[in-house]
Amino acid sequence: MSKKLTILDIAKLSGVGKSTVSRVLTNDPKVKPATRAKVEQVIQESGYVPSKSAQTMRGGSQKVVGVIISRLDSPSENKAVGSMLNTLYAAGYDVVIMESQFDRDKTNAHLDVLKKRNVDGVIVFGFSDFDVTKLGSWQNRTVVIAMDTDQVSSINYDNEQVIIKALEYLQQKSLSRIAFIGVDPSDKTTGKLRLDAYLTWCRAHALEACYQTGQLNHESAYLLVDKVLKPETQAIVCASDTLALGVIKRLQELDREDVVVTGVGGNELLSFLFPKVFSIDPGYSLAGKKAANLLISQINGDVGTVHLTQQPLTL
Repeated sequence: MSKKLTILDIAKLSGVGKSTVSRVLTNDPKVKPATRAKVEQVIQESGYVPSKSAQTMRGGSQKVVGVIISRLDSPSENKAVGSMLNTLYAAGYDVVIMESQFDRDKTNAHLDVLKKRNVDGVIVFGFSDFDVTKLGSWQNRTVVIAMDTDQVSSINYDNEQVIIKALEYLQQKSLSRIAFIGVDPSDKTTGKLRLDAYLTWCRAHALEACYQTGQLNHESAYLLVDKVLKPETQAIVCASDTLALGVIKRLQELDREDVVVTGVGGNELLSFLFPKVFSIDPGYSLAGKKAANLLISQINGDVGTVHLTQQPLTL
């Protein structure tokens, strides 16, 4: 077995000092281009892999970022994380994934752990009670996703448009008796903003609003169906695909499969099982990719604070 090369070996092969190799590894701009090129060529040809812990001690990038998601079982967050990971891995980053469970204290504790590990940056899926000020110490090396905030870089979904697109789809089918099942308005995004979009639409089109809100799970939506369903109901707009699954199950039991159901999420399993369901994709995968690229740019010092709104995709 060949001996594992050290930074001293690379220095000798390059004809430079150990400190110069260290500066090359940490992207020190003071290194002359010719010297950098020579050292990088030796590193490439020798297959040398620098120790991440050593890089961290020298103050350089260890190429590790943290991602704090709300729920491990969230289809929407999984879509975003999937594209996020592909982008980060392609850029040479390792990723530490942690779950907040919508808990403010747990999220803050995760951020403290990541800070102690000297990760290069962090992406956090925001929620209503999230303490955004906790990110102040990260010095512009953080992105909040699924939440609109002006305190740090953020990528938010257009929660109004996803509901409007569903309602426009139903309008094109000449359906006007439309109910809504959503999430408790204490959730400012999936909850309040999506409900407000439905209520505003009803007022603008002189339609009677009929809605219920509950928890973001199948069981909650299943139980709410009986509270909104009337003989004349033609459609039910759901604030998420998760809710749509619960609604569909109850409608089948009631033999009301004449009622059109719409969801939000672009869930492939939902579309496969129930092809007639119309689901709006908020652009979860694109948002994840954008969040990863934005964080990488921040770590490299290329951009400052940026705020983006991901538009829903046309299916």
